[in-house]
Amino acid sequence: MADHGATALGAVAPEPAAFGRTVAGGEPILQVRDLIKHFPLTQGVVIKKQVGAVKAVDGVSFDLVKGETLGIVGESGCGKSTLAKVLMNLEPATDGSVRYKGEEISKLSGASLKAVRRNIQMVFQDPYTSLNPRMTVGDIIGEPYEIHPEVAPKGDRRKAVQDLLDVVGLNPEYINRYPHQFSGGQRQRIGIARGLALKPEVIICDEPVSALDVSVQAQVINLLEKLQDEFQLSYIFIAHDLSIVRHISDRVGVMYLGKLVEIGTDLEIYDHATHPYTQALLSAVPVPDPGARESRDRIVLTGDVPSPANPPSGCRFRTRCWKAQDRCTHEIPLLTHPAWLQGLASHDSACHFAAERTVEGGAAGGPGGGAAGGPAGGPGGTDAGGSPGGPAGDPGGGPAGGAPGAGPAVG
Repeated sequence: MADHGATALGAVAPEPAAFGRTVAGGEPILQVRDLIKHFPLTQGVVIKKQVGAVKAVDGVSFDLVKGETLGIVGESGCGKSTLAKVLMNLEPATDGSVRYKGEEISKLSGASLKAVRRNIQMVFQDPYTSLNPRMTVGDIIGEPYEIHPEVAPKGDRRKAVQDLLDVVGLNPEYINRYPHQFSGGQRQRIGIARGLALKPEVIICDEPVSALDVSVQAQVINLLEKLQDEFQLSYIFIAHDLSIVRHISDRVGVMYLGKLVEIGTDLEIYDHATHPYTQALLSAVPVPDPGARESRDRIVLTGDVPSPANPPSGCRFRTRCWKAQDRCTHEIPLLTHPAWLQGLASHDSACHFAAERTVEGGAAGGPGGGAAGGPAGGPGGTDAGGSPGGPAGDPGGGPAGGAPGAGPAVG
């Protein structure tokens, strides 16, 4: 992907096409509410007793609109892949609701679940293990027709498979080859063709390009965008690479320790992030320009990620956050629009002291360049070093009389 400069937070700007898209309107095709997936921890051999639970997904809510791409980002272990499996019902949800076109699907099984899965498909992360090495490409892509024979009559299946190979940019004559005869990018195209076989409306892409080199990543991303325009697909796109997510996504959700901490359009998240964790993620994105890399304002988080089996009380990010105060220990922040933020900064953020961050030497509000403070009575912003960013007398960006936040190391 071409370099179009760097933002103030160090993230590489996306290609101009990313800014031309608008968030799709209309009724949500997929509605997720308070989705929970806990894996039990047990003791004992003969008589097993549950002693706890790994809270992999713990209260996730969002909507997906037809024709939209929702990107999900976050560090390893935050619950992204588990979320994808629960949405597909590959893992049963512990609690919560998943509705497809208004129909509850999280509790379905048997023929009812089979009917829904025709419209919700998945592209898996590893193109080397997600394809059966003992089956030909024709059998792999054509297998969904064996499960849903009404989609393609038996005599037309070979032609349907060849058409799918052509759609994803592979030679239709490769139908009798085996997976080991293809490169990683070609294997991922086979996985995409398999996902398209039943003409679904929603495709969940679980890190579909993480195992591929950069040039092949670009080819697969361009293919996904082309297919979305051609077939009016809706994507949930899970990835680690923030630049790729910004390029392909209409909206972006940021996960931390099983929860969504911020969600908004690509402009809102990348240029007007208000949650400290999102700001830390963006500041860690590599910058190709050596000059910009040396001068950028980096947030270096201290401490380890807490265990999902024993997450912190209140805000889960508070143990690593430079804005943390007593309120964060006792009160769980809701994913909502903070009333004191305006413009593109006014989007869903699960932080008691949500505020934009500027680099050193930026906006007024302290020598460190803290963000402008909120209205009277509301939280003000702080810079990375904890300099006051709110109204006069409002220390450290907290409410009146609050203690200044401790700043992390800045590289």
